[in-house]
Amino acid sequence: MPQLNPGPWFFIMLISWLTYSTIIQPKLLSFTSTNPPSSKAPVAPNTTPWTWPWT
Repeated sequence: MPQLNPGPWFFIMLISWLTYSTIIQPKLLSFTSTNPPSSKAPVAPNTTPWTWPWT
């Protein structure tokens, strides 16, 4: 926005990104996933057709 002085806003954005990158991001990445990816191929369940009593 041309009407704003970019000096203080750029400093605030820079400090917030540095805070995110150095403090918050490593804490978030240290959590383990509740559903880790598997190297196994997905297996389709073996289903049998329903036997209807009137057929």
